Amino acid sequence: MLHTTRPSIFSTFRHLALLSLTLLVLNSCALFQEDTDPTKGWSANKLYTTAKESLDEGNYEQAVKYYEKLEARYPYGTYAQQAQIETAYAHYKANEPAPAIAACDRFIKLHPNHPNLDYVYYLKGMIGFNEDLGYGGYVMQQDPTERDPKSMRESFIAFKYLYDNFPNSKYRDDSAKRMIWLVNALASHDLHVANYYVRRGAWLAAANRAQDVVRYYPDAPAVEEALAVMGYSYGQLGLGDLQNDSDRILRQNYPNSRFLTEGIQRSKPWYHLY
Repeated sequence: MLHTTRPSIFSTFRHLALLSLTLLVLNSCALFQEDTDPTKGWSANKLYTTAKESLDEGNYEQAVKYYEKLEARYPYGTYAQQAQIETAYAHYKANEPAPAIAACDRFIKLHPNHPNLDYVYYLKGMIGFNEDLGYGGYVMQQDPTERDPKSMRESFIAFKYLYDNFPNSKYRDDSAKRMIWLVNALASHDLHVANYYVRRGAWLAAANRAQDVVRYYPDAPAVEEALAVMGYSYGQLGLGDLQNDSDRILRQNYPNSRFLTEGIQRSKPWYHLY
């Protein structure tokens, strides 16, 4: 015969005691954490000033934490808005492009009429500009065909929006110069890829990528060599008419081009623009 027993009253009391003790410990931890937060009770001004000091000292992670506390406790007003901008800048300086761009996009969405909106677009452009142009030494050893120029394109879009929509911005002239650099860099990147295909005998792919250079970046220095790549690739494909057209355009626009006498050679890296 199967016998069942009810939980004893002592067992019930034991479970209740453990539950009460657990809740007490959790509440104590929460109170302890709250009491040990050095920023408890700080004003918006003090939080912002301390965050700015950390930012100026290069302690970007700590600055972001202060800015986040500021925005959480005082979500309205100029301090919170400035904290959002400087959070993006802190991530940018910390070489964290993804959260930096996310912070810029969030600010743009929340404050479409802010007087410093031009700076936020400029900062967004700079994030992509420095990310893919690669001033670091490691870039100089990386094959550009392994890199995605998406950040450069997004950087160009941000600079162009600033240039088109903020005619009085102090960042407008610098944005224009960087746009020219980006256009030449993107053209040179595509040319490098075209030459990559040439070295592997992928003639159609080479011709198409070189054609993209001519079509989308007509004023870039890379157009001269792109025309030579097109002519050579069409010749390898047995497309004589297209080869002759490419050679004719090259001769008309670059009568002294070395490619008319030397032909195409292995191109220099795309990041060596001049």
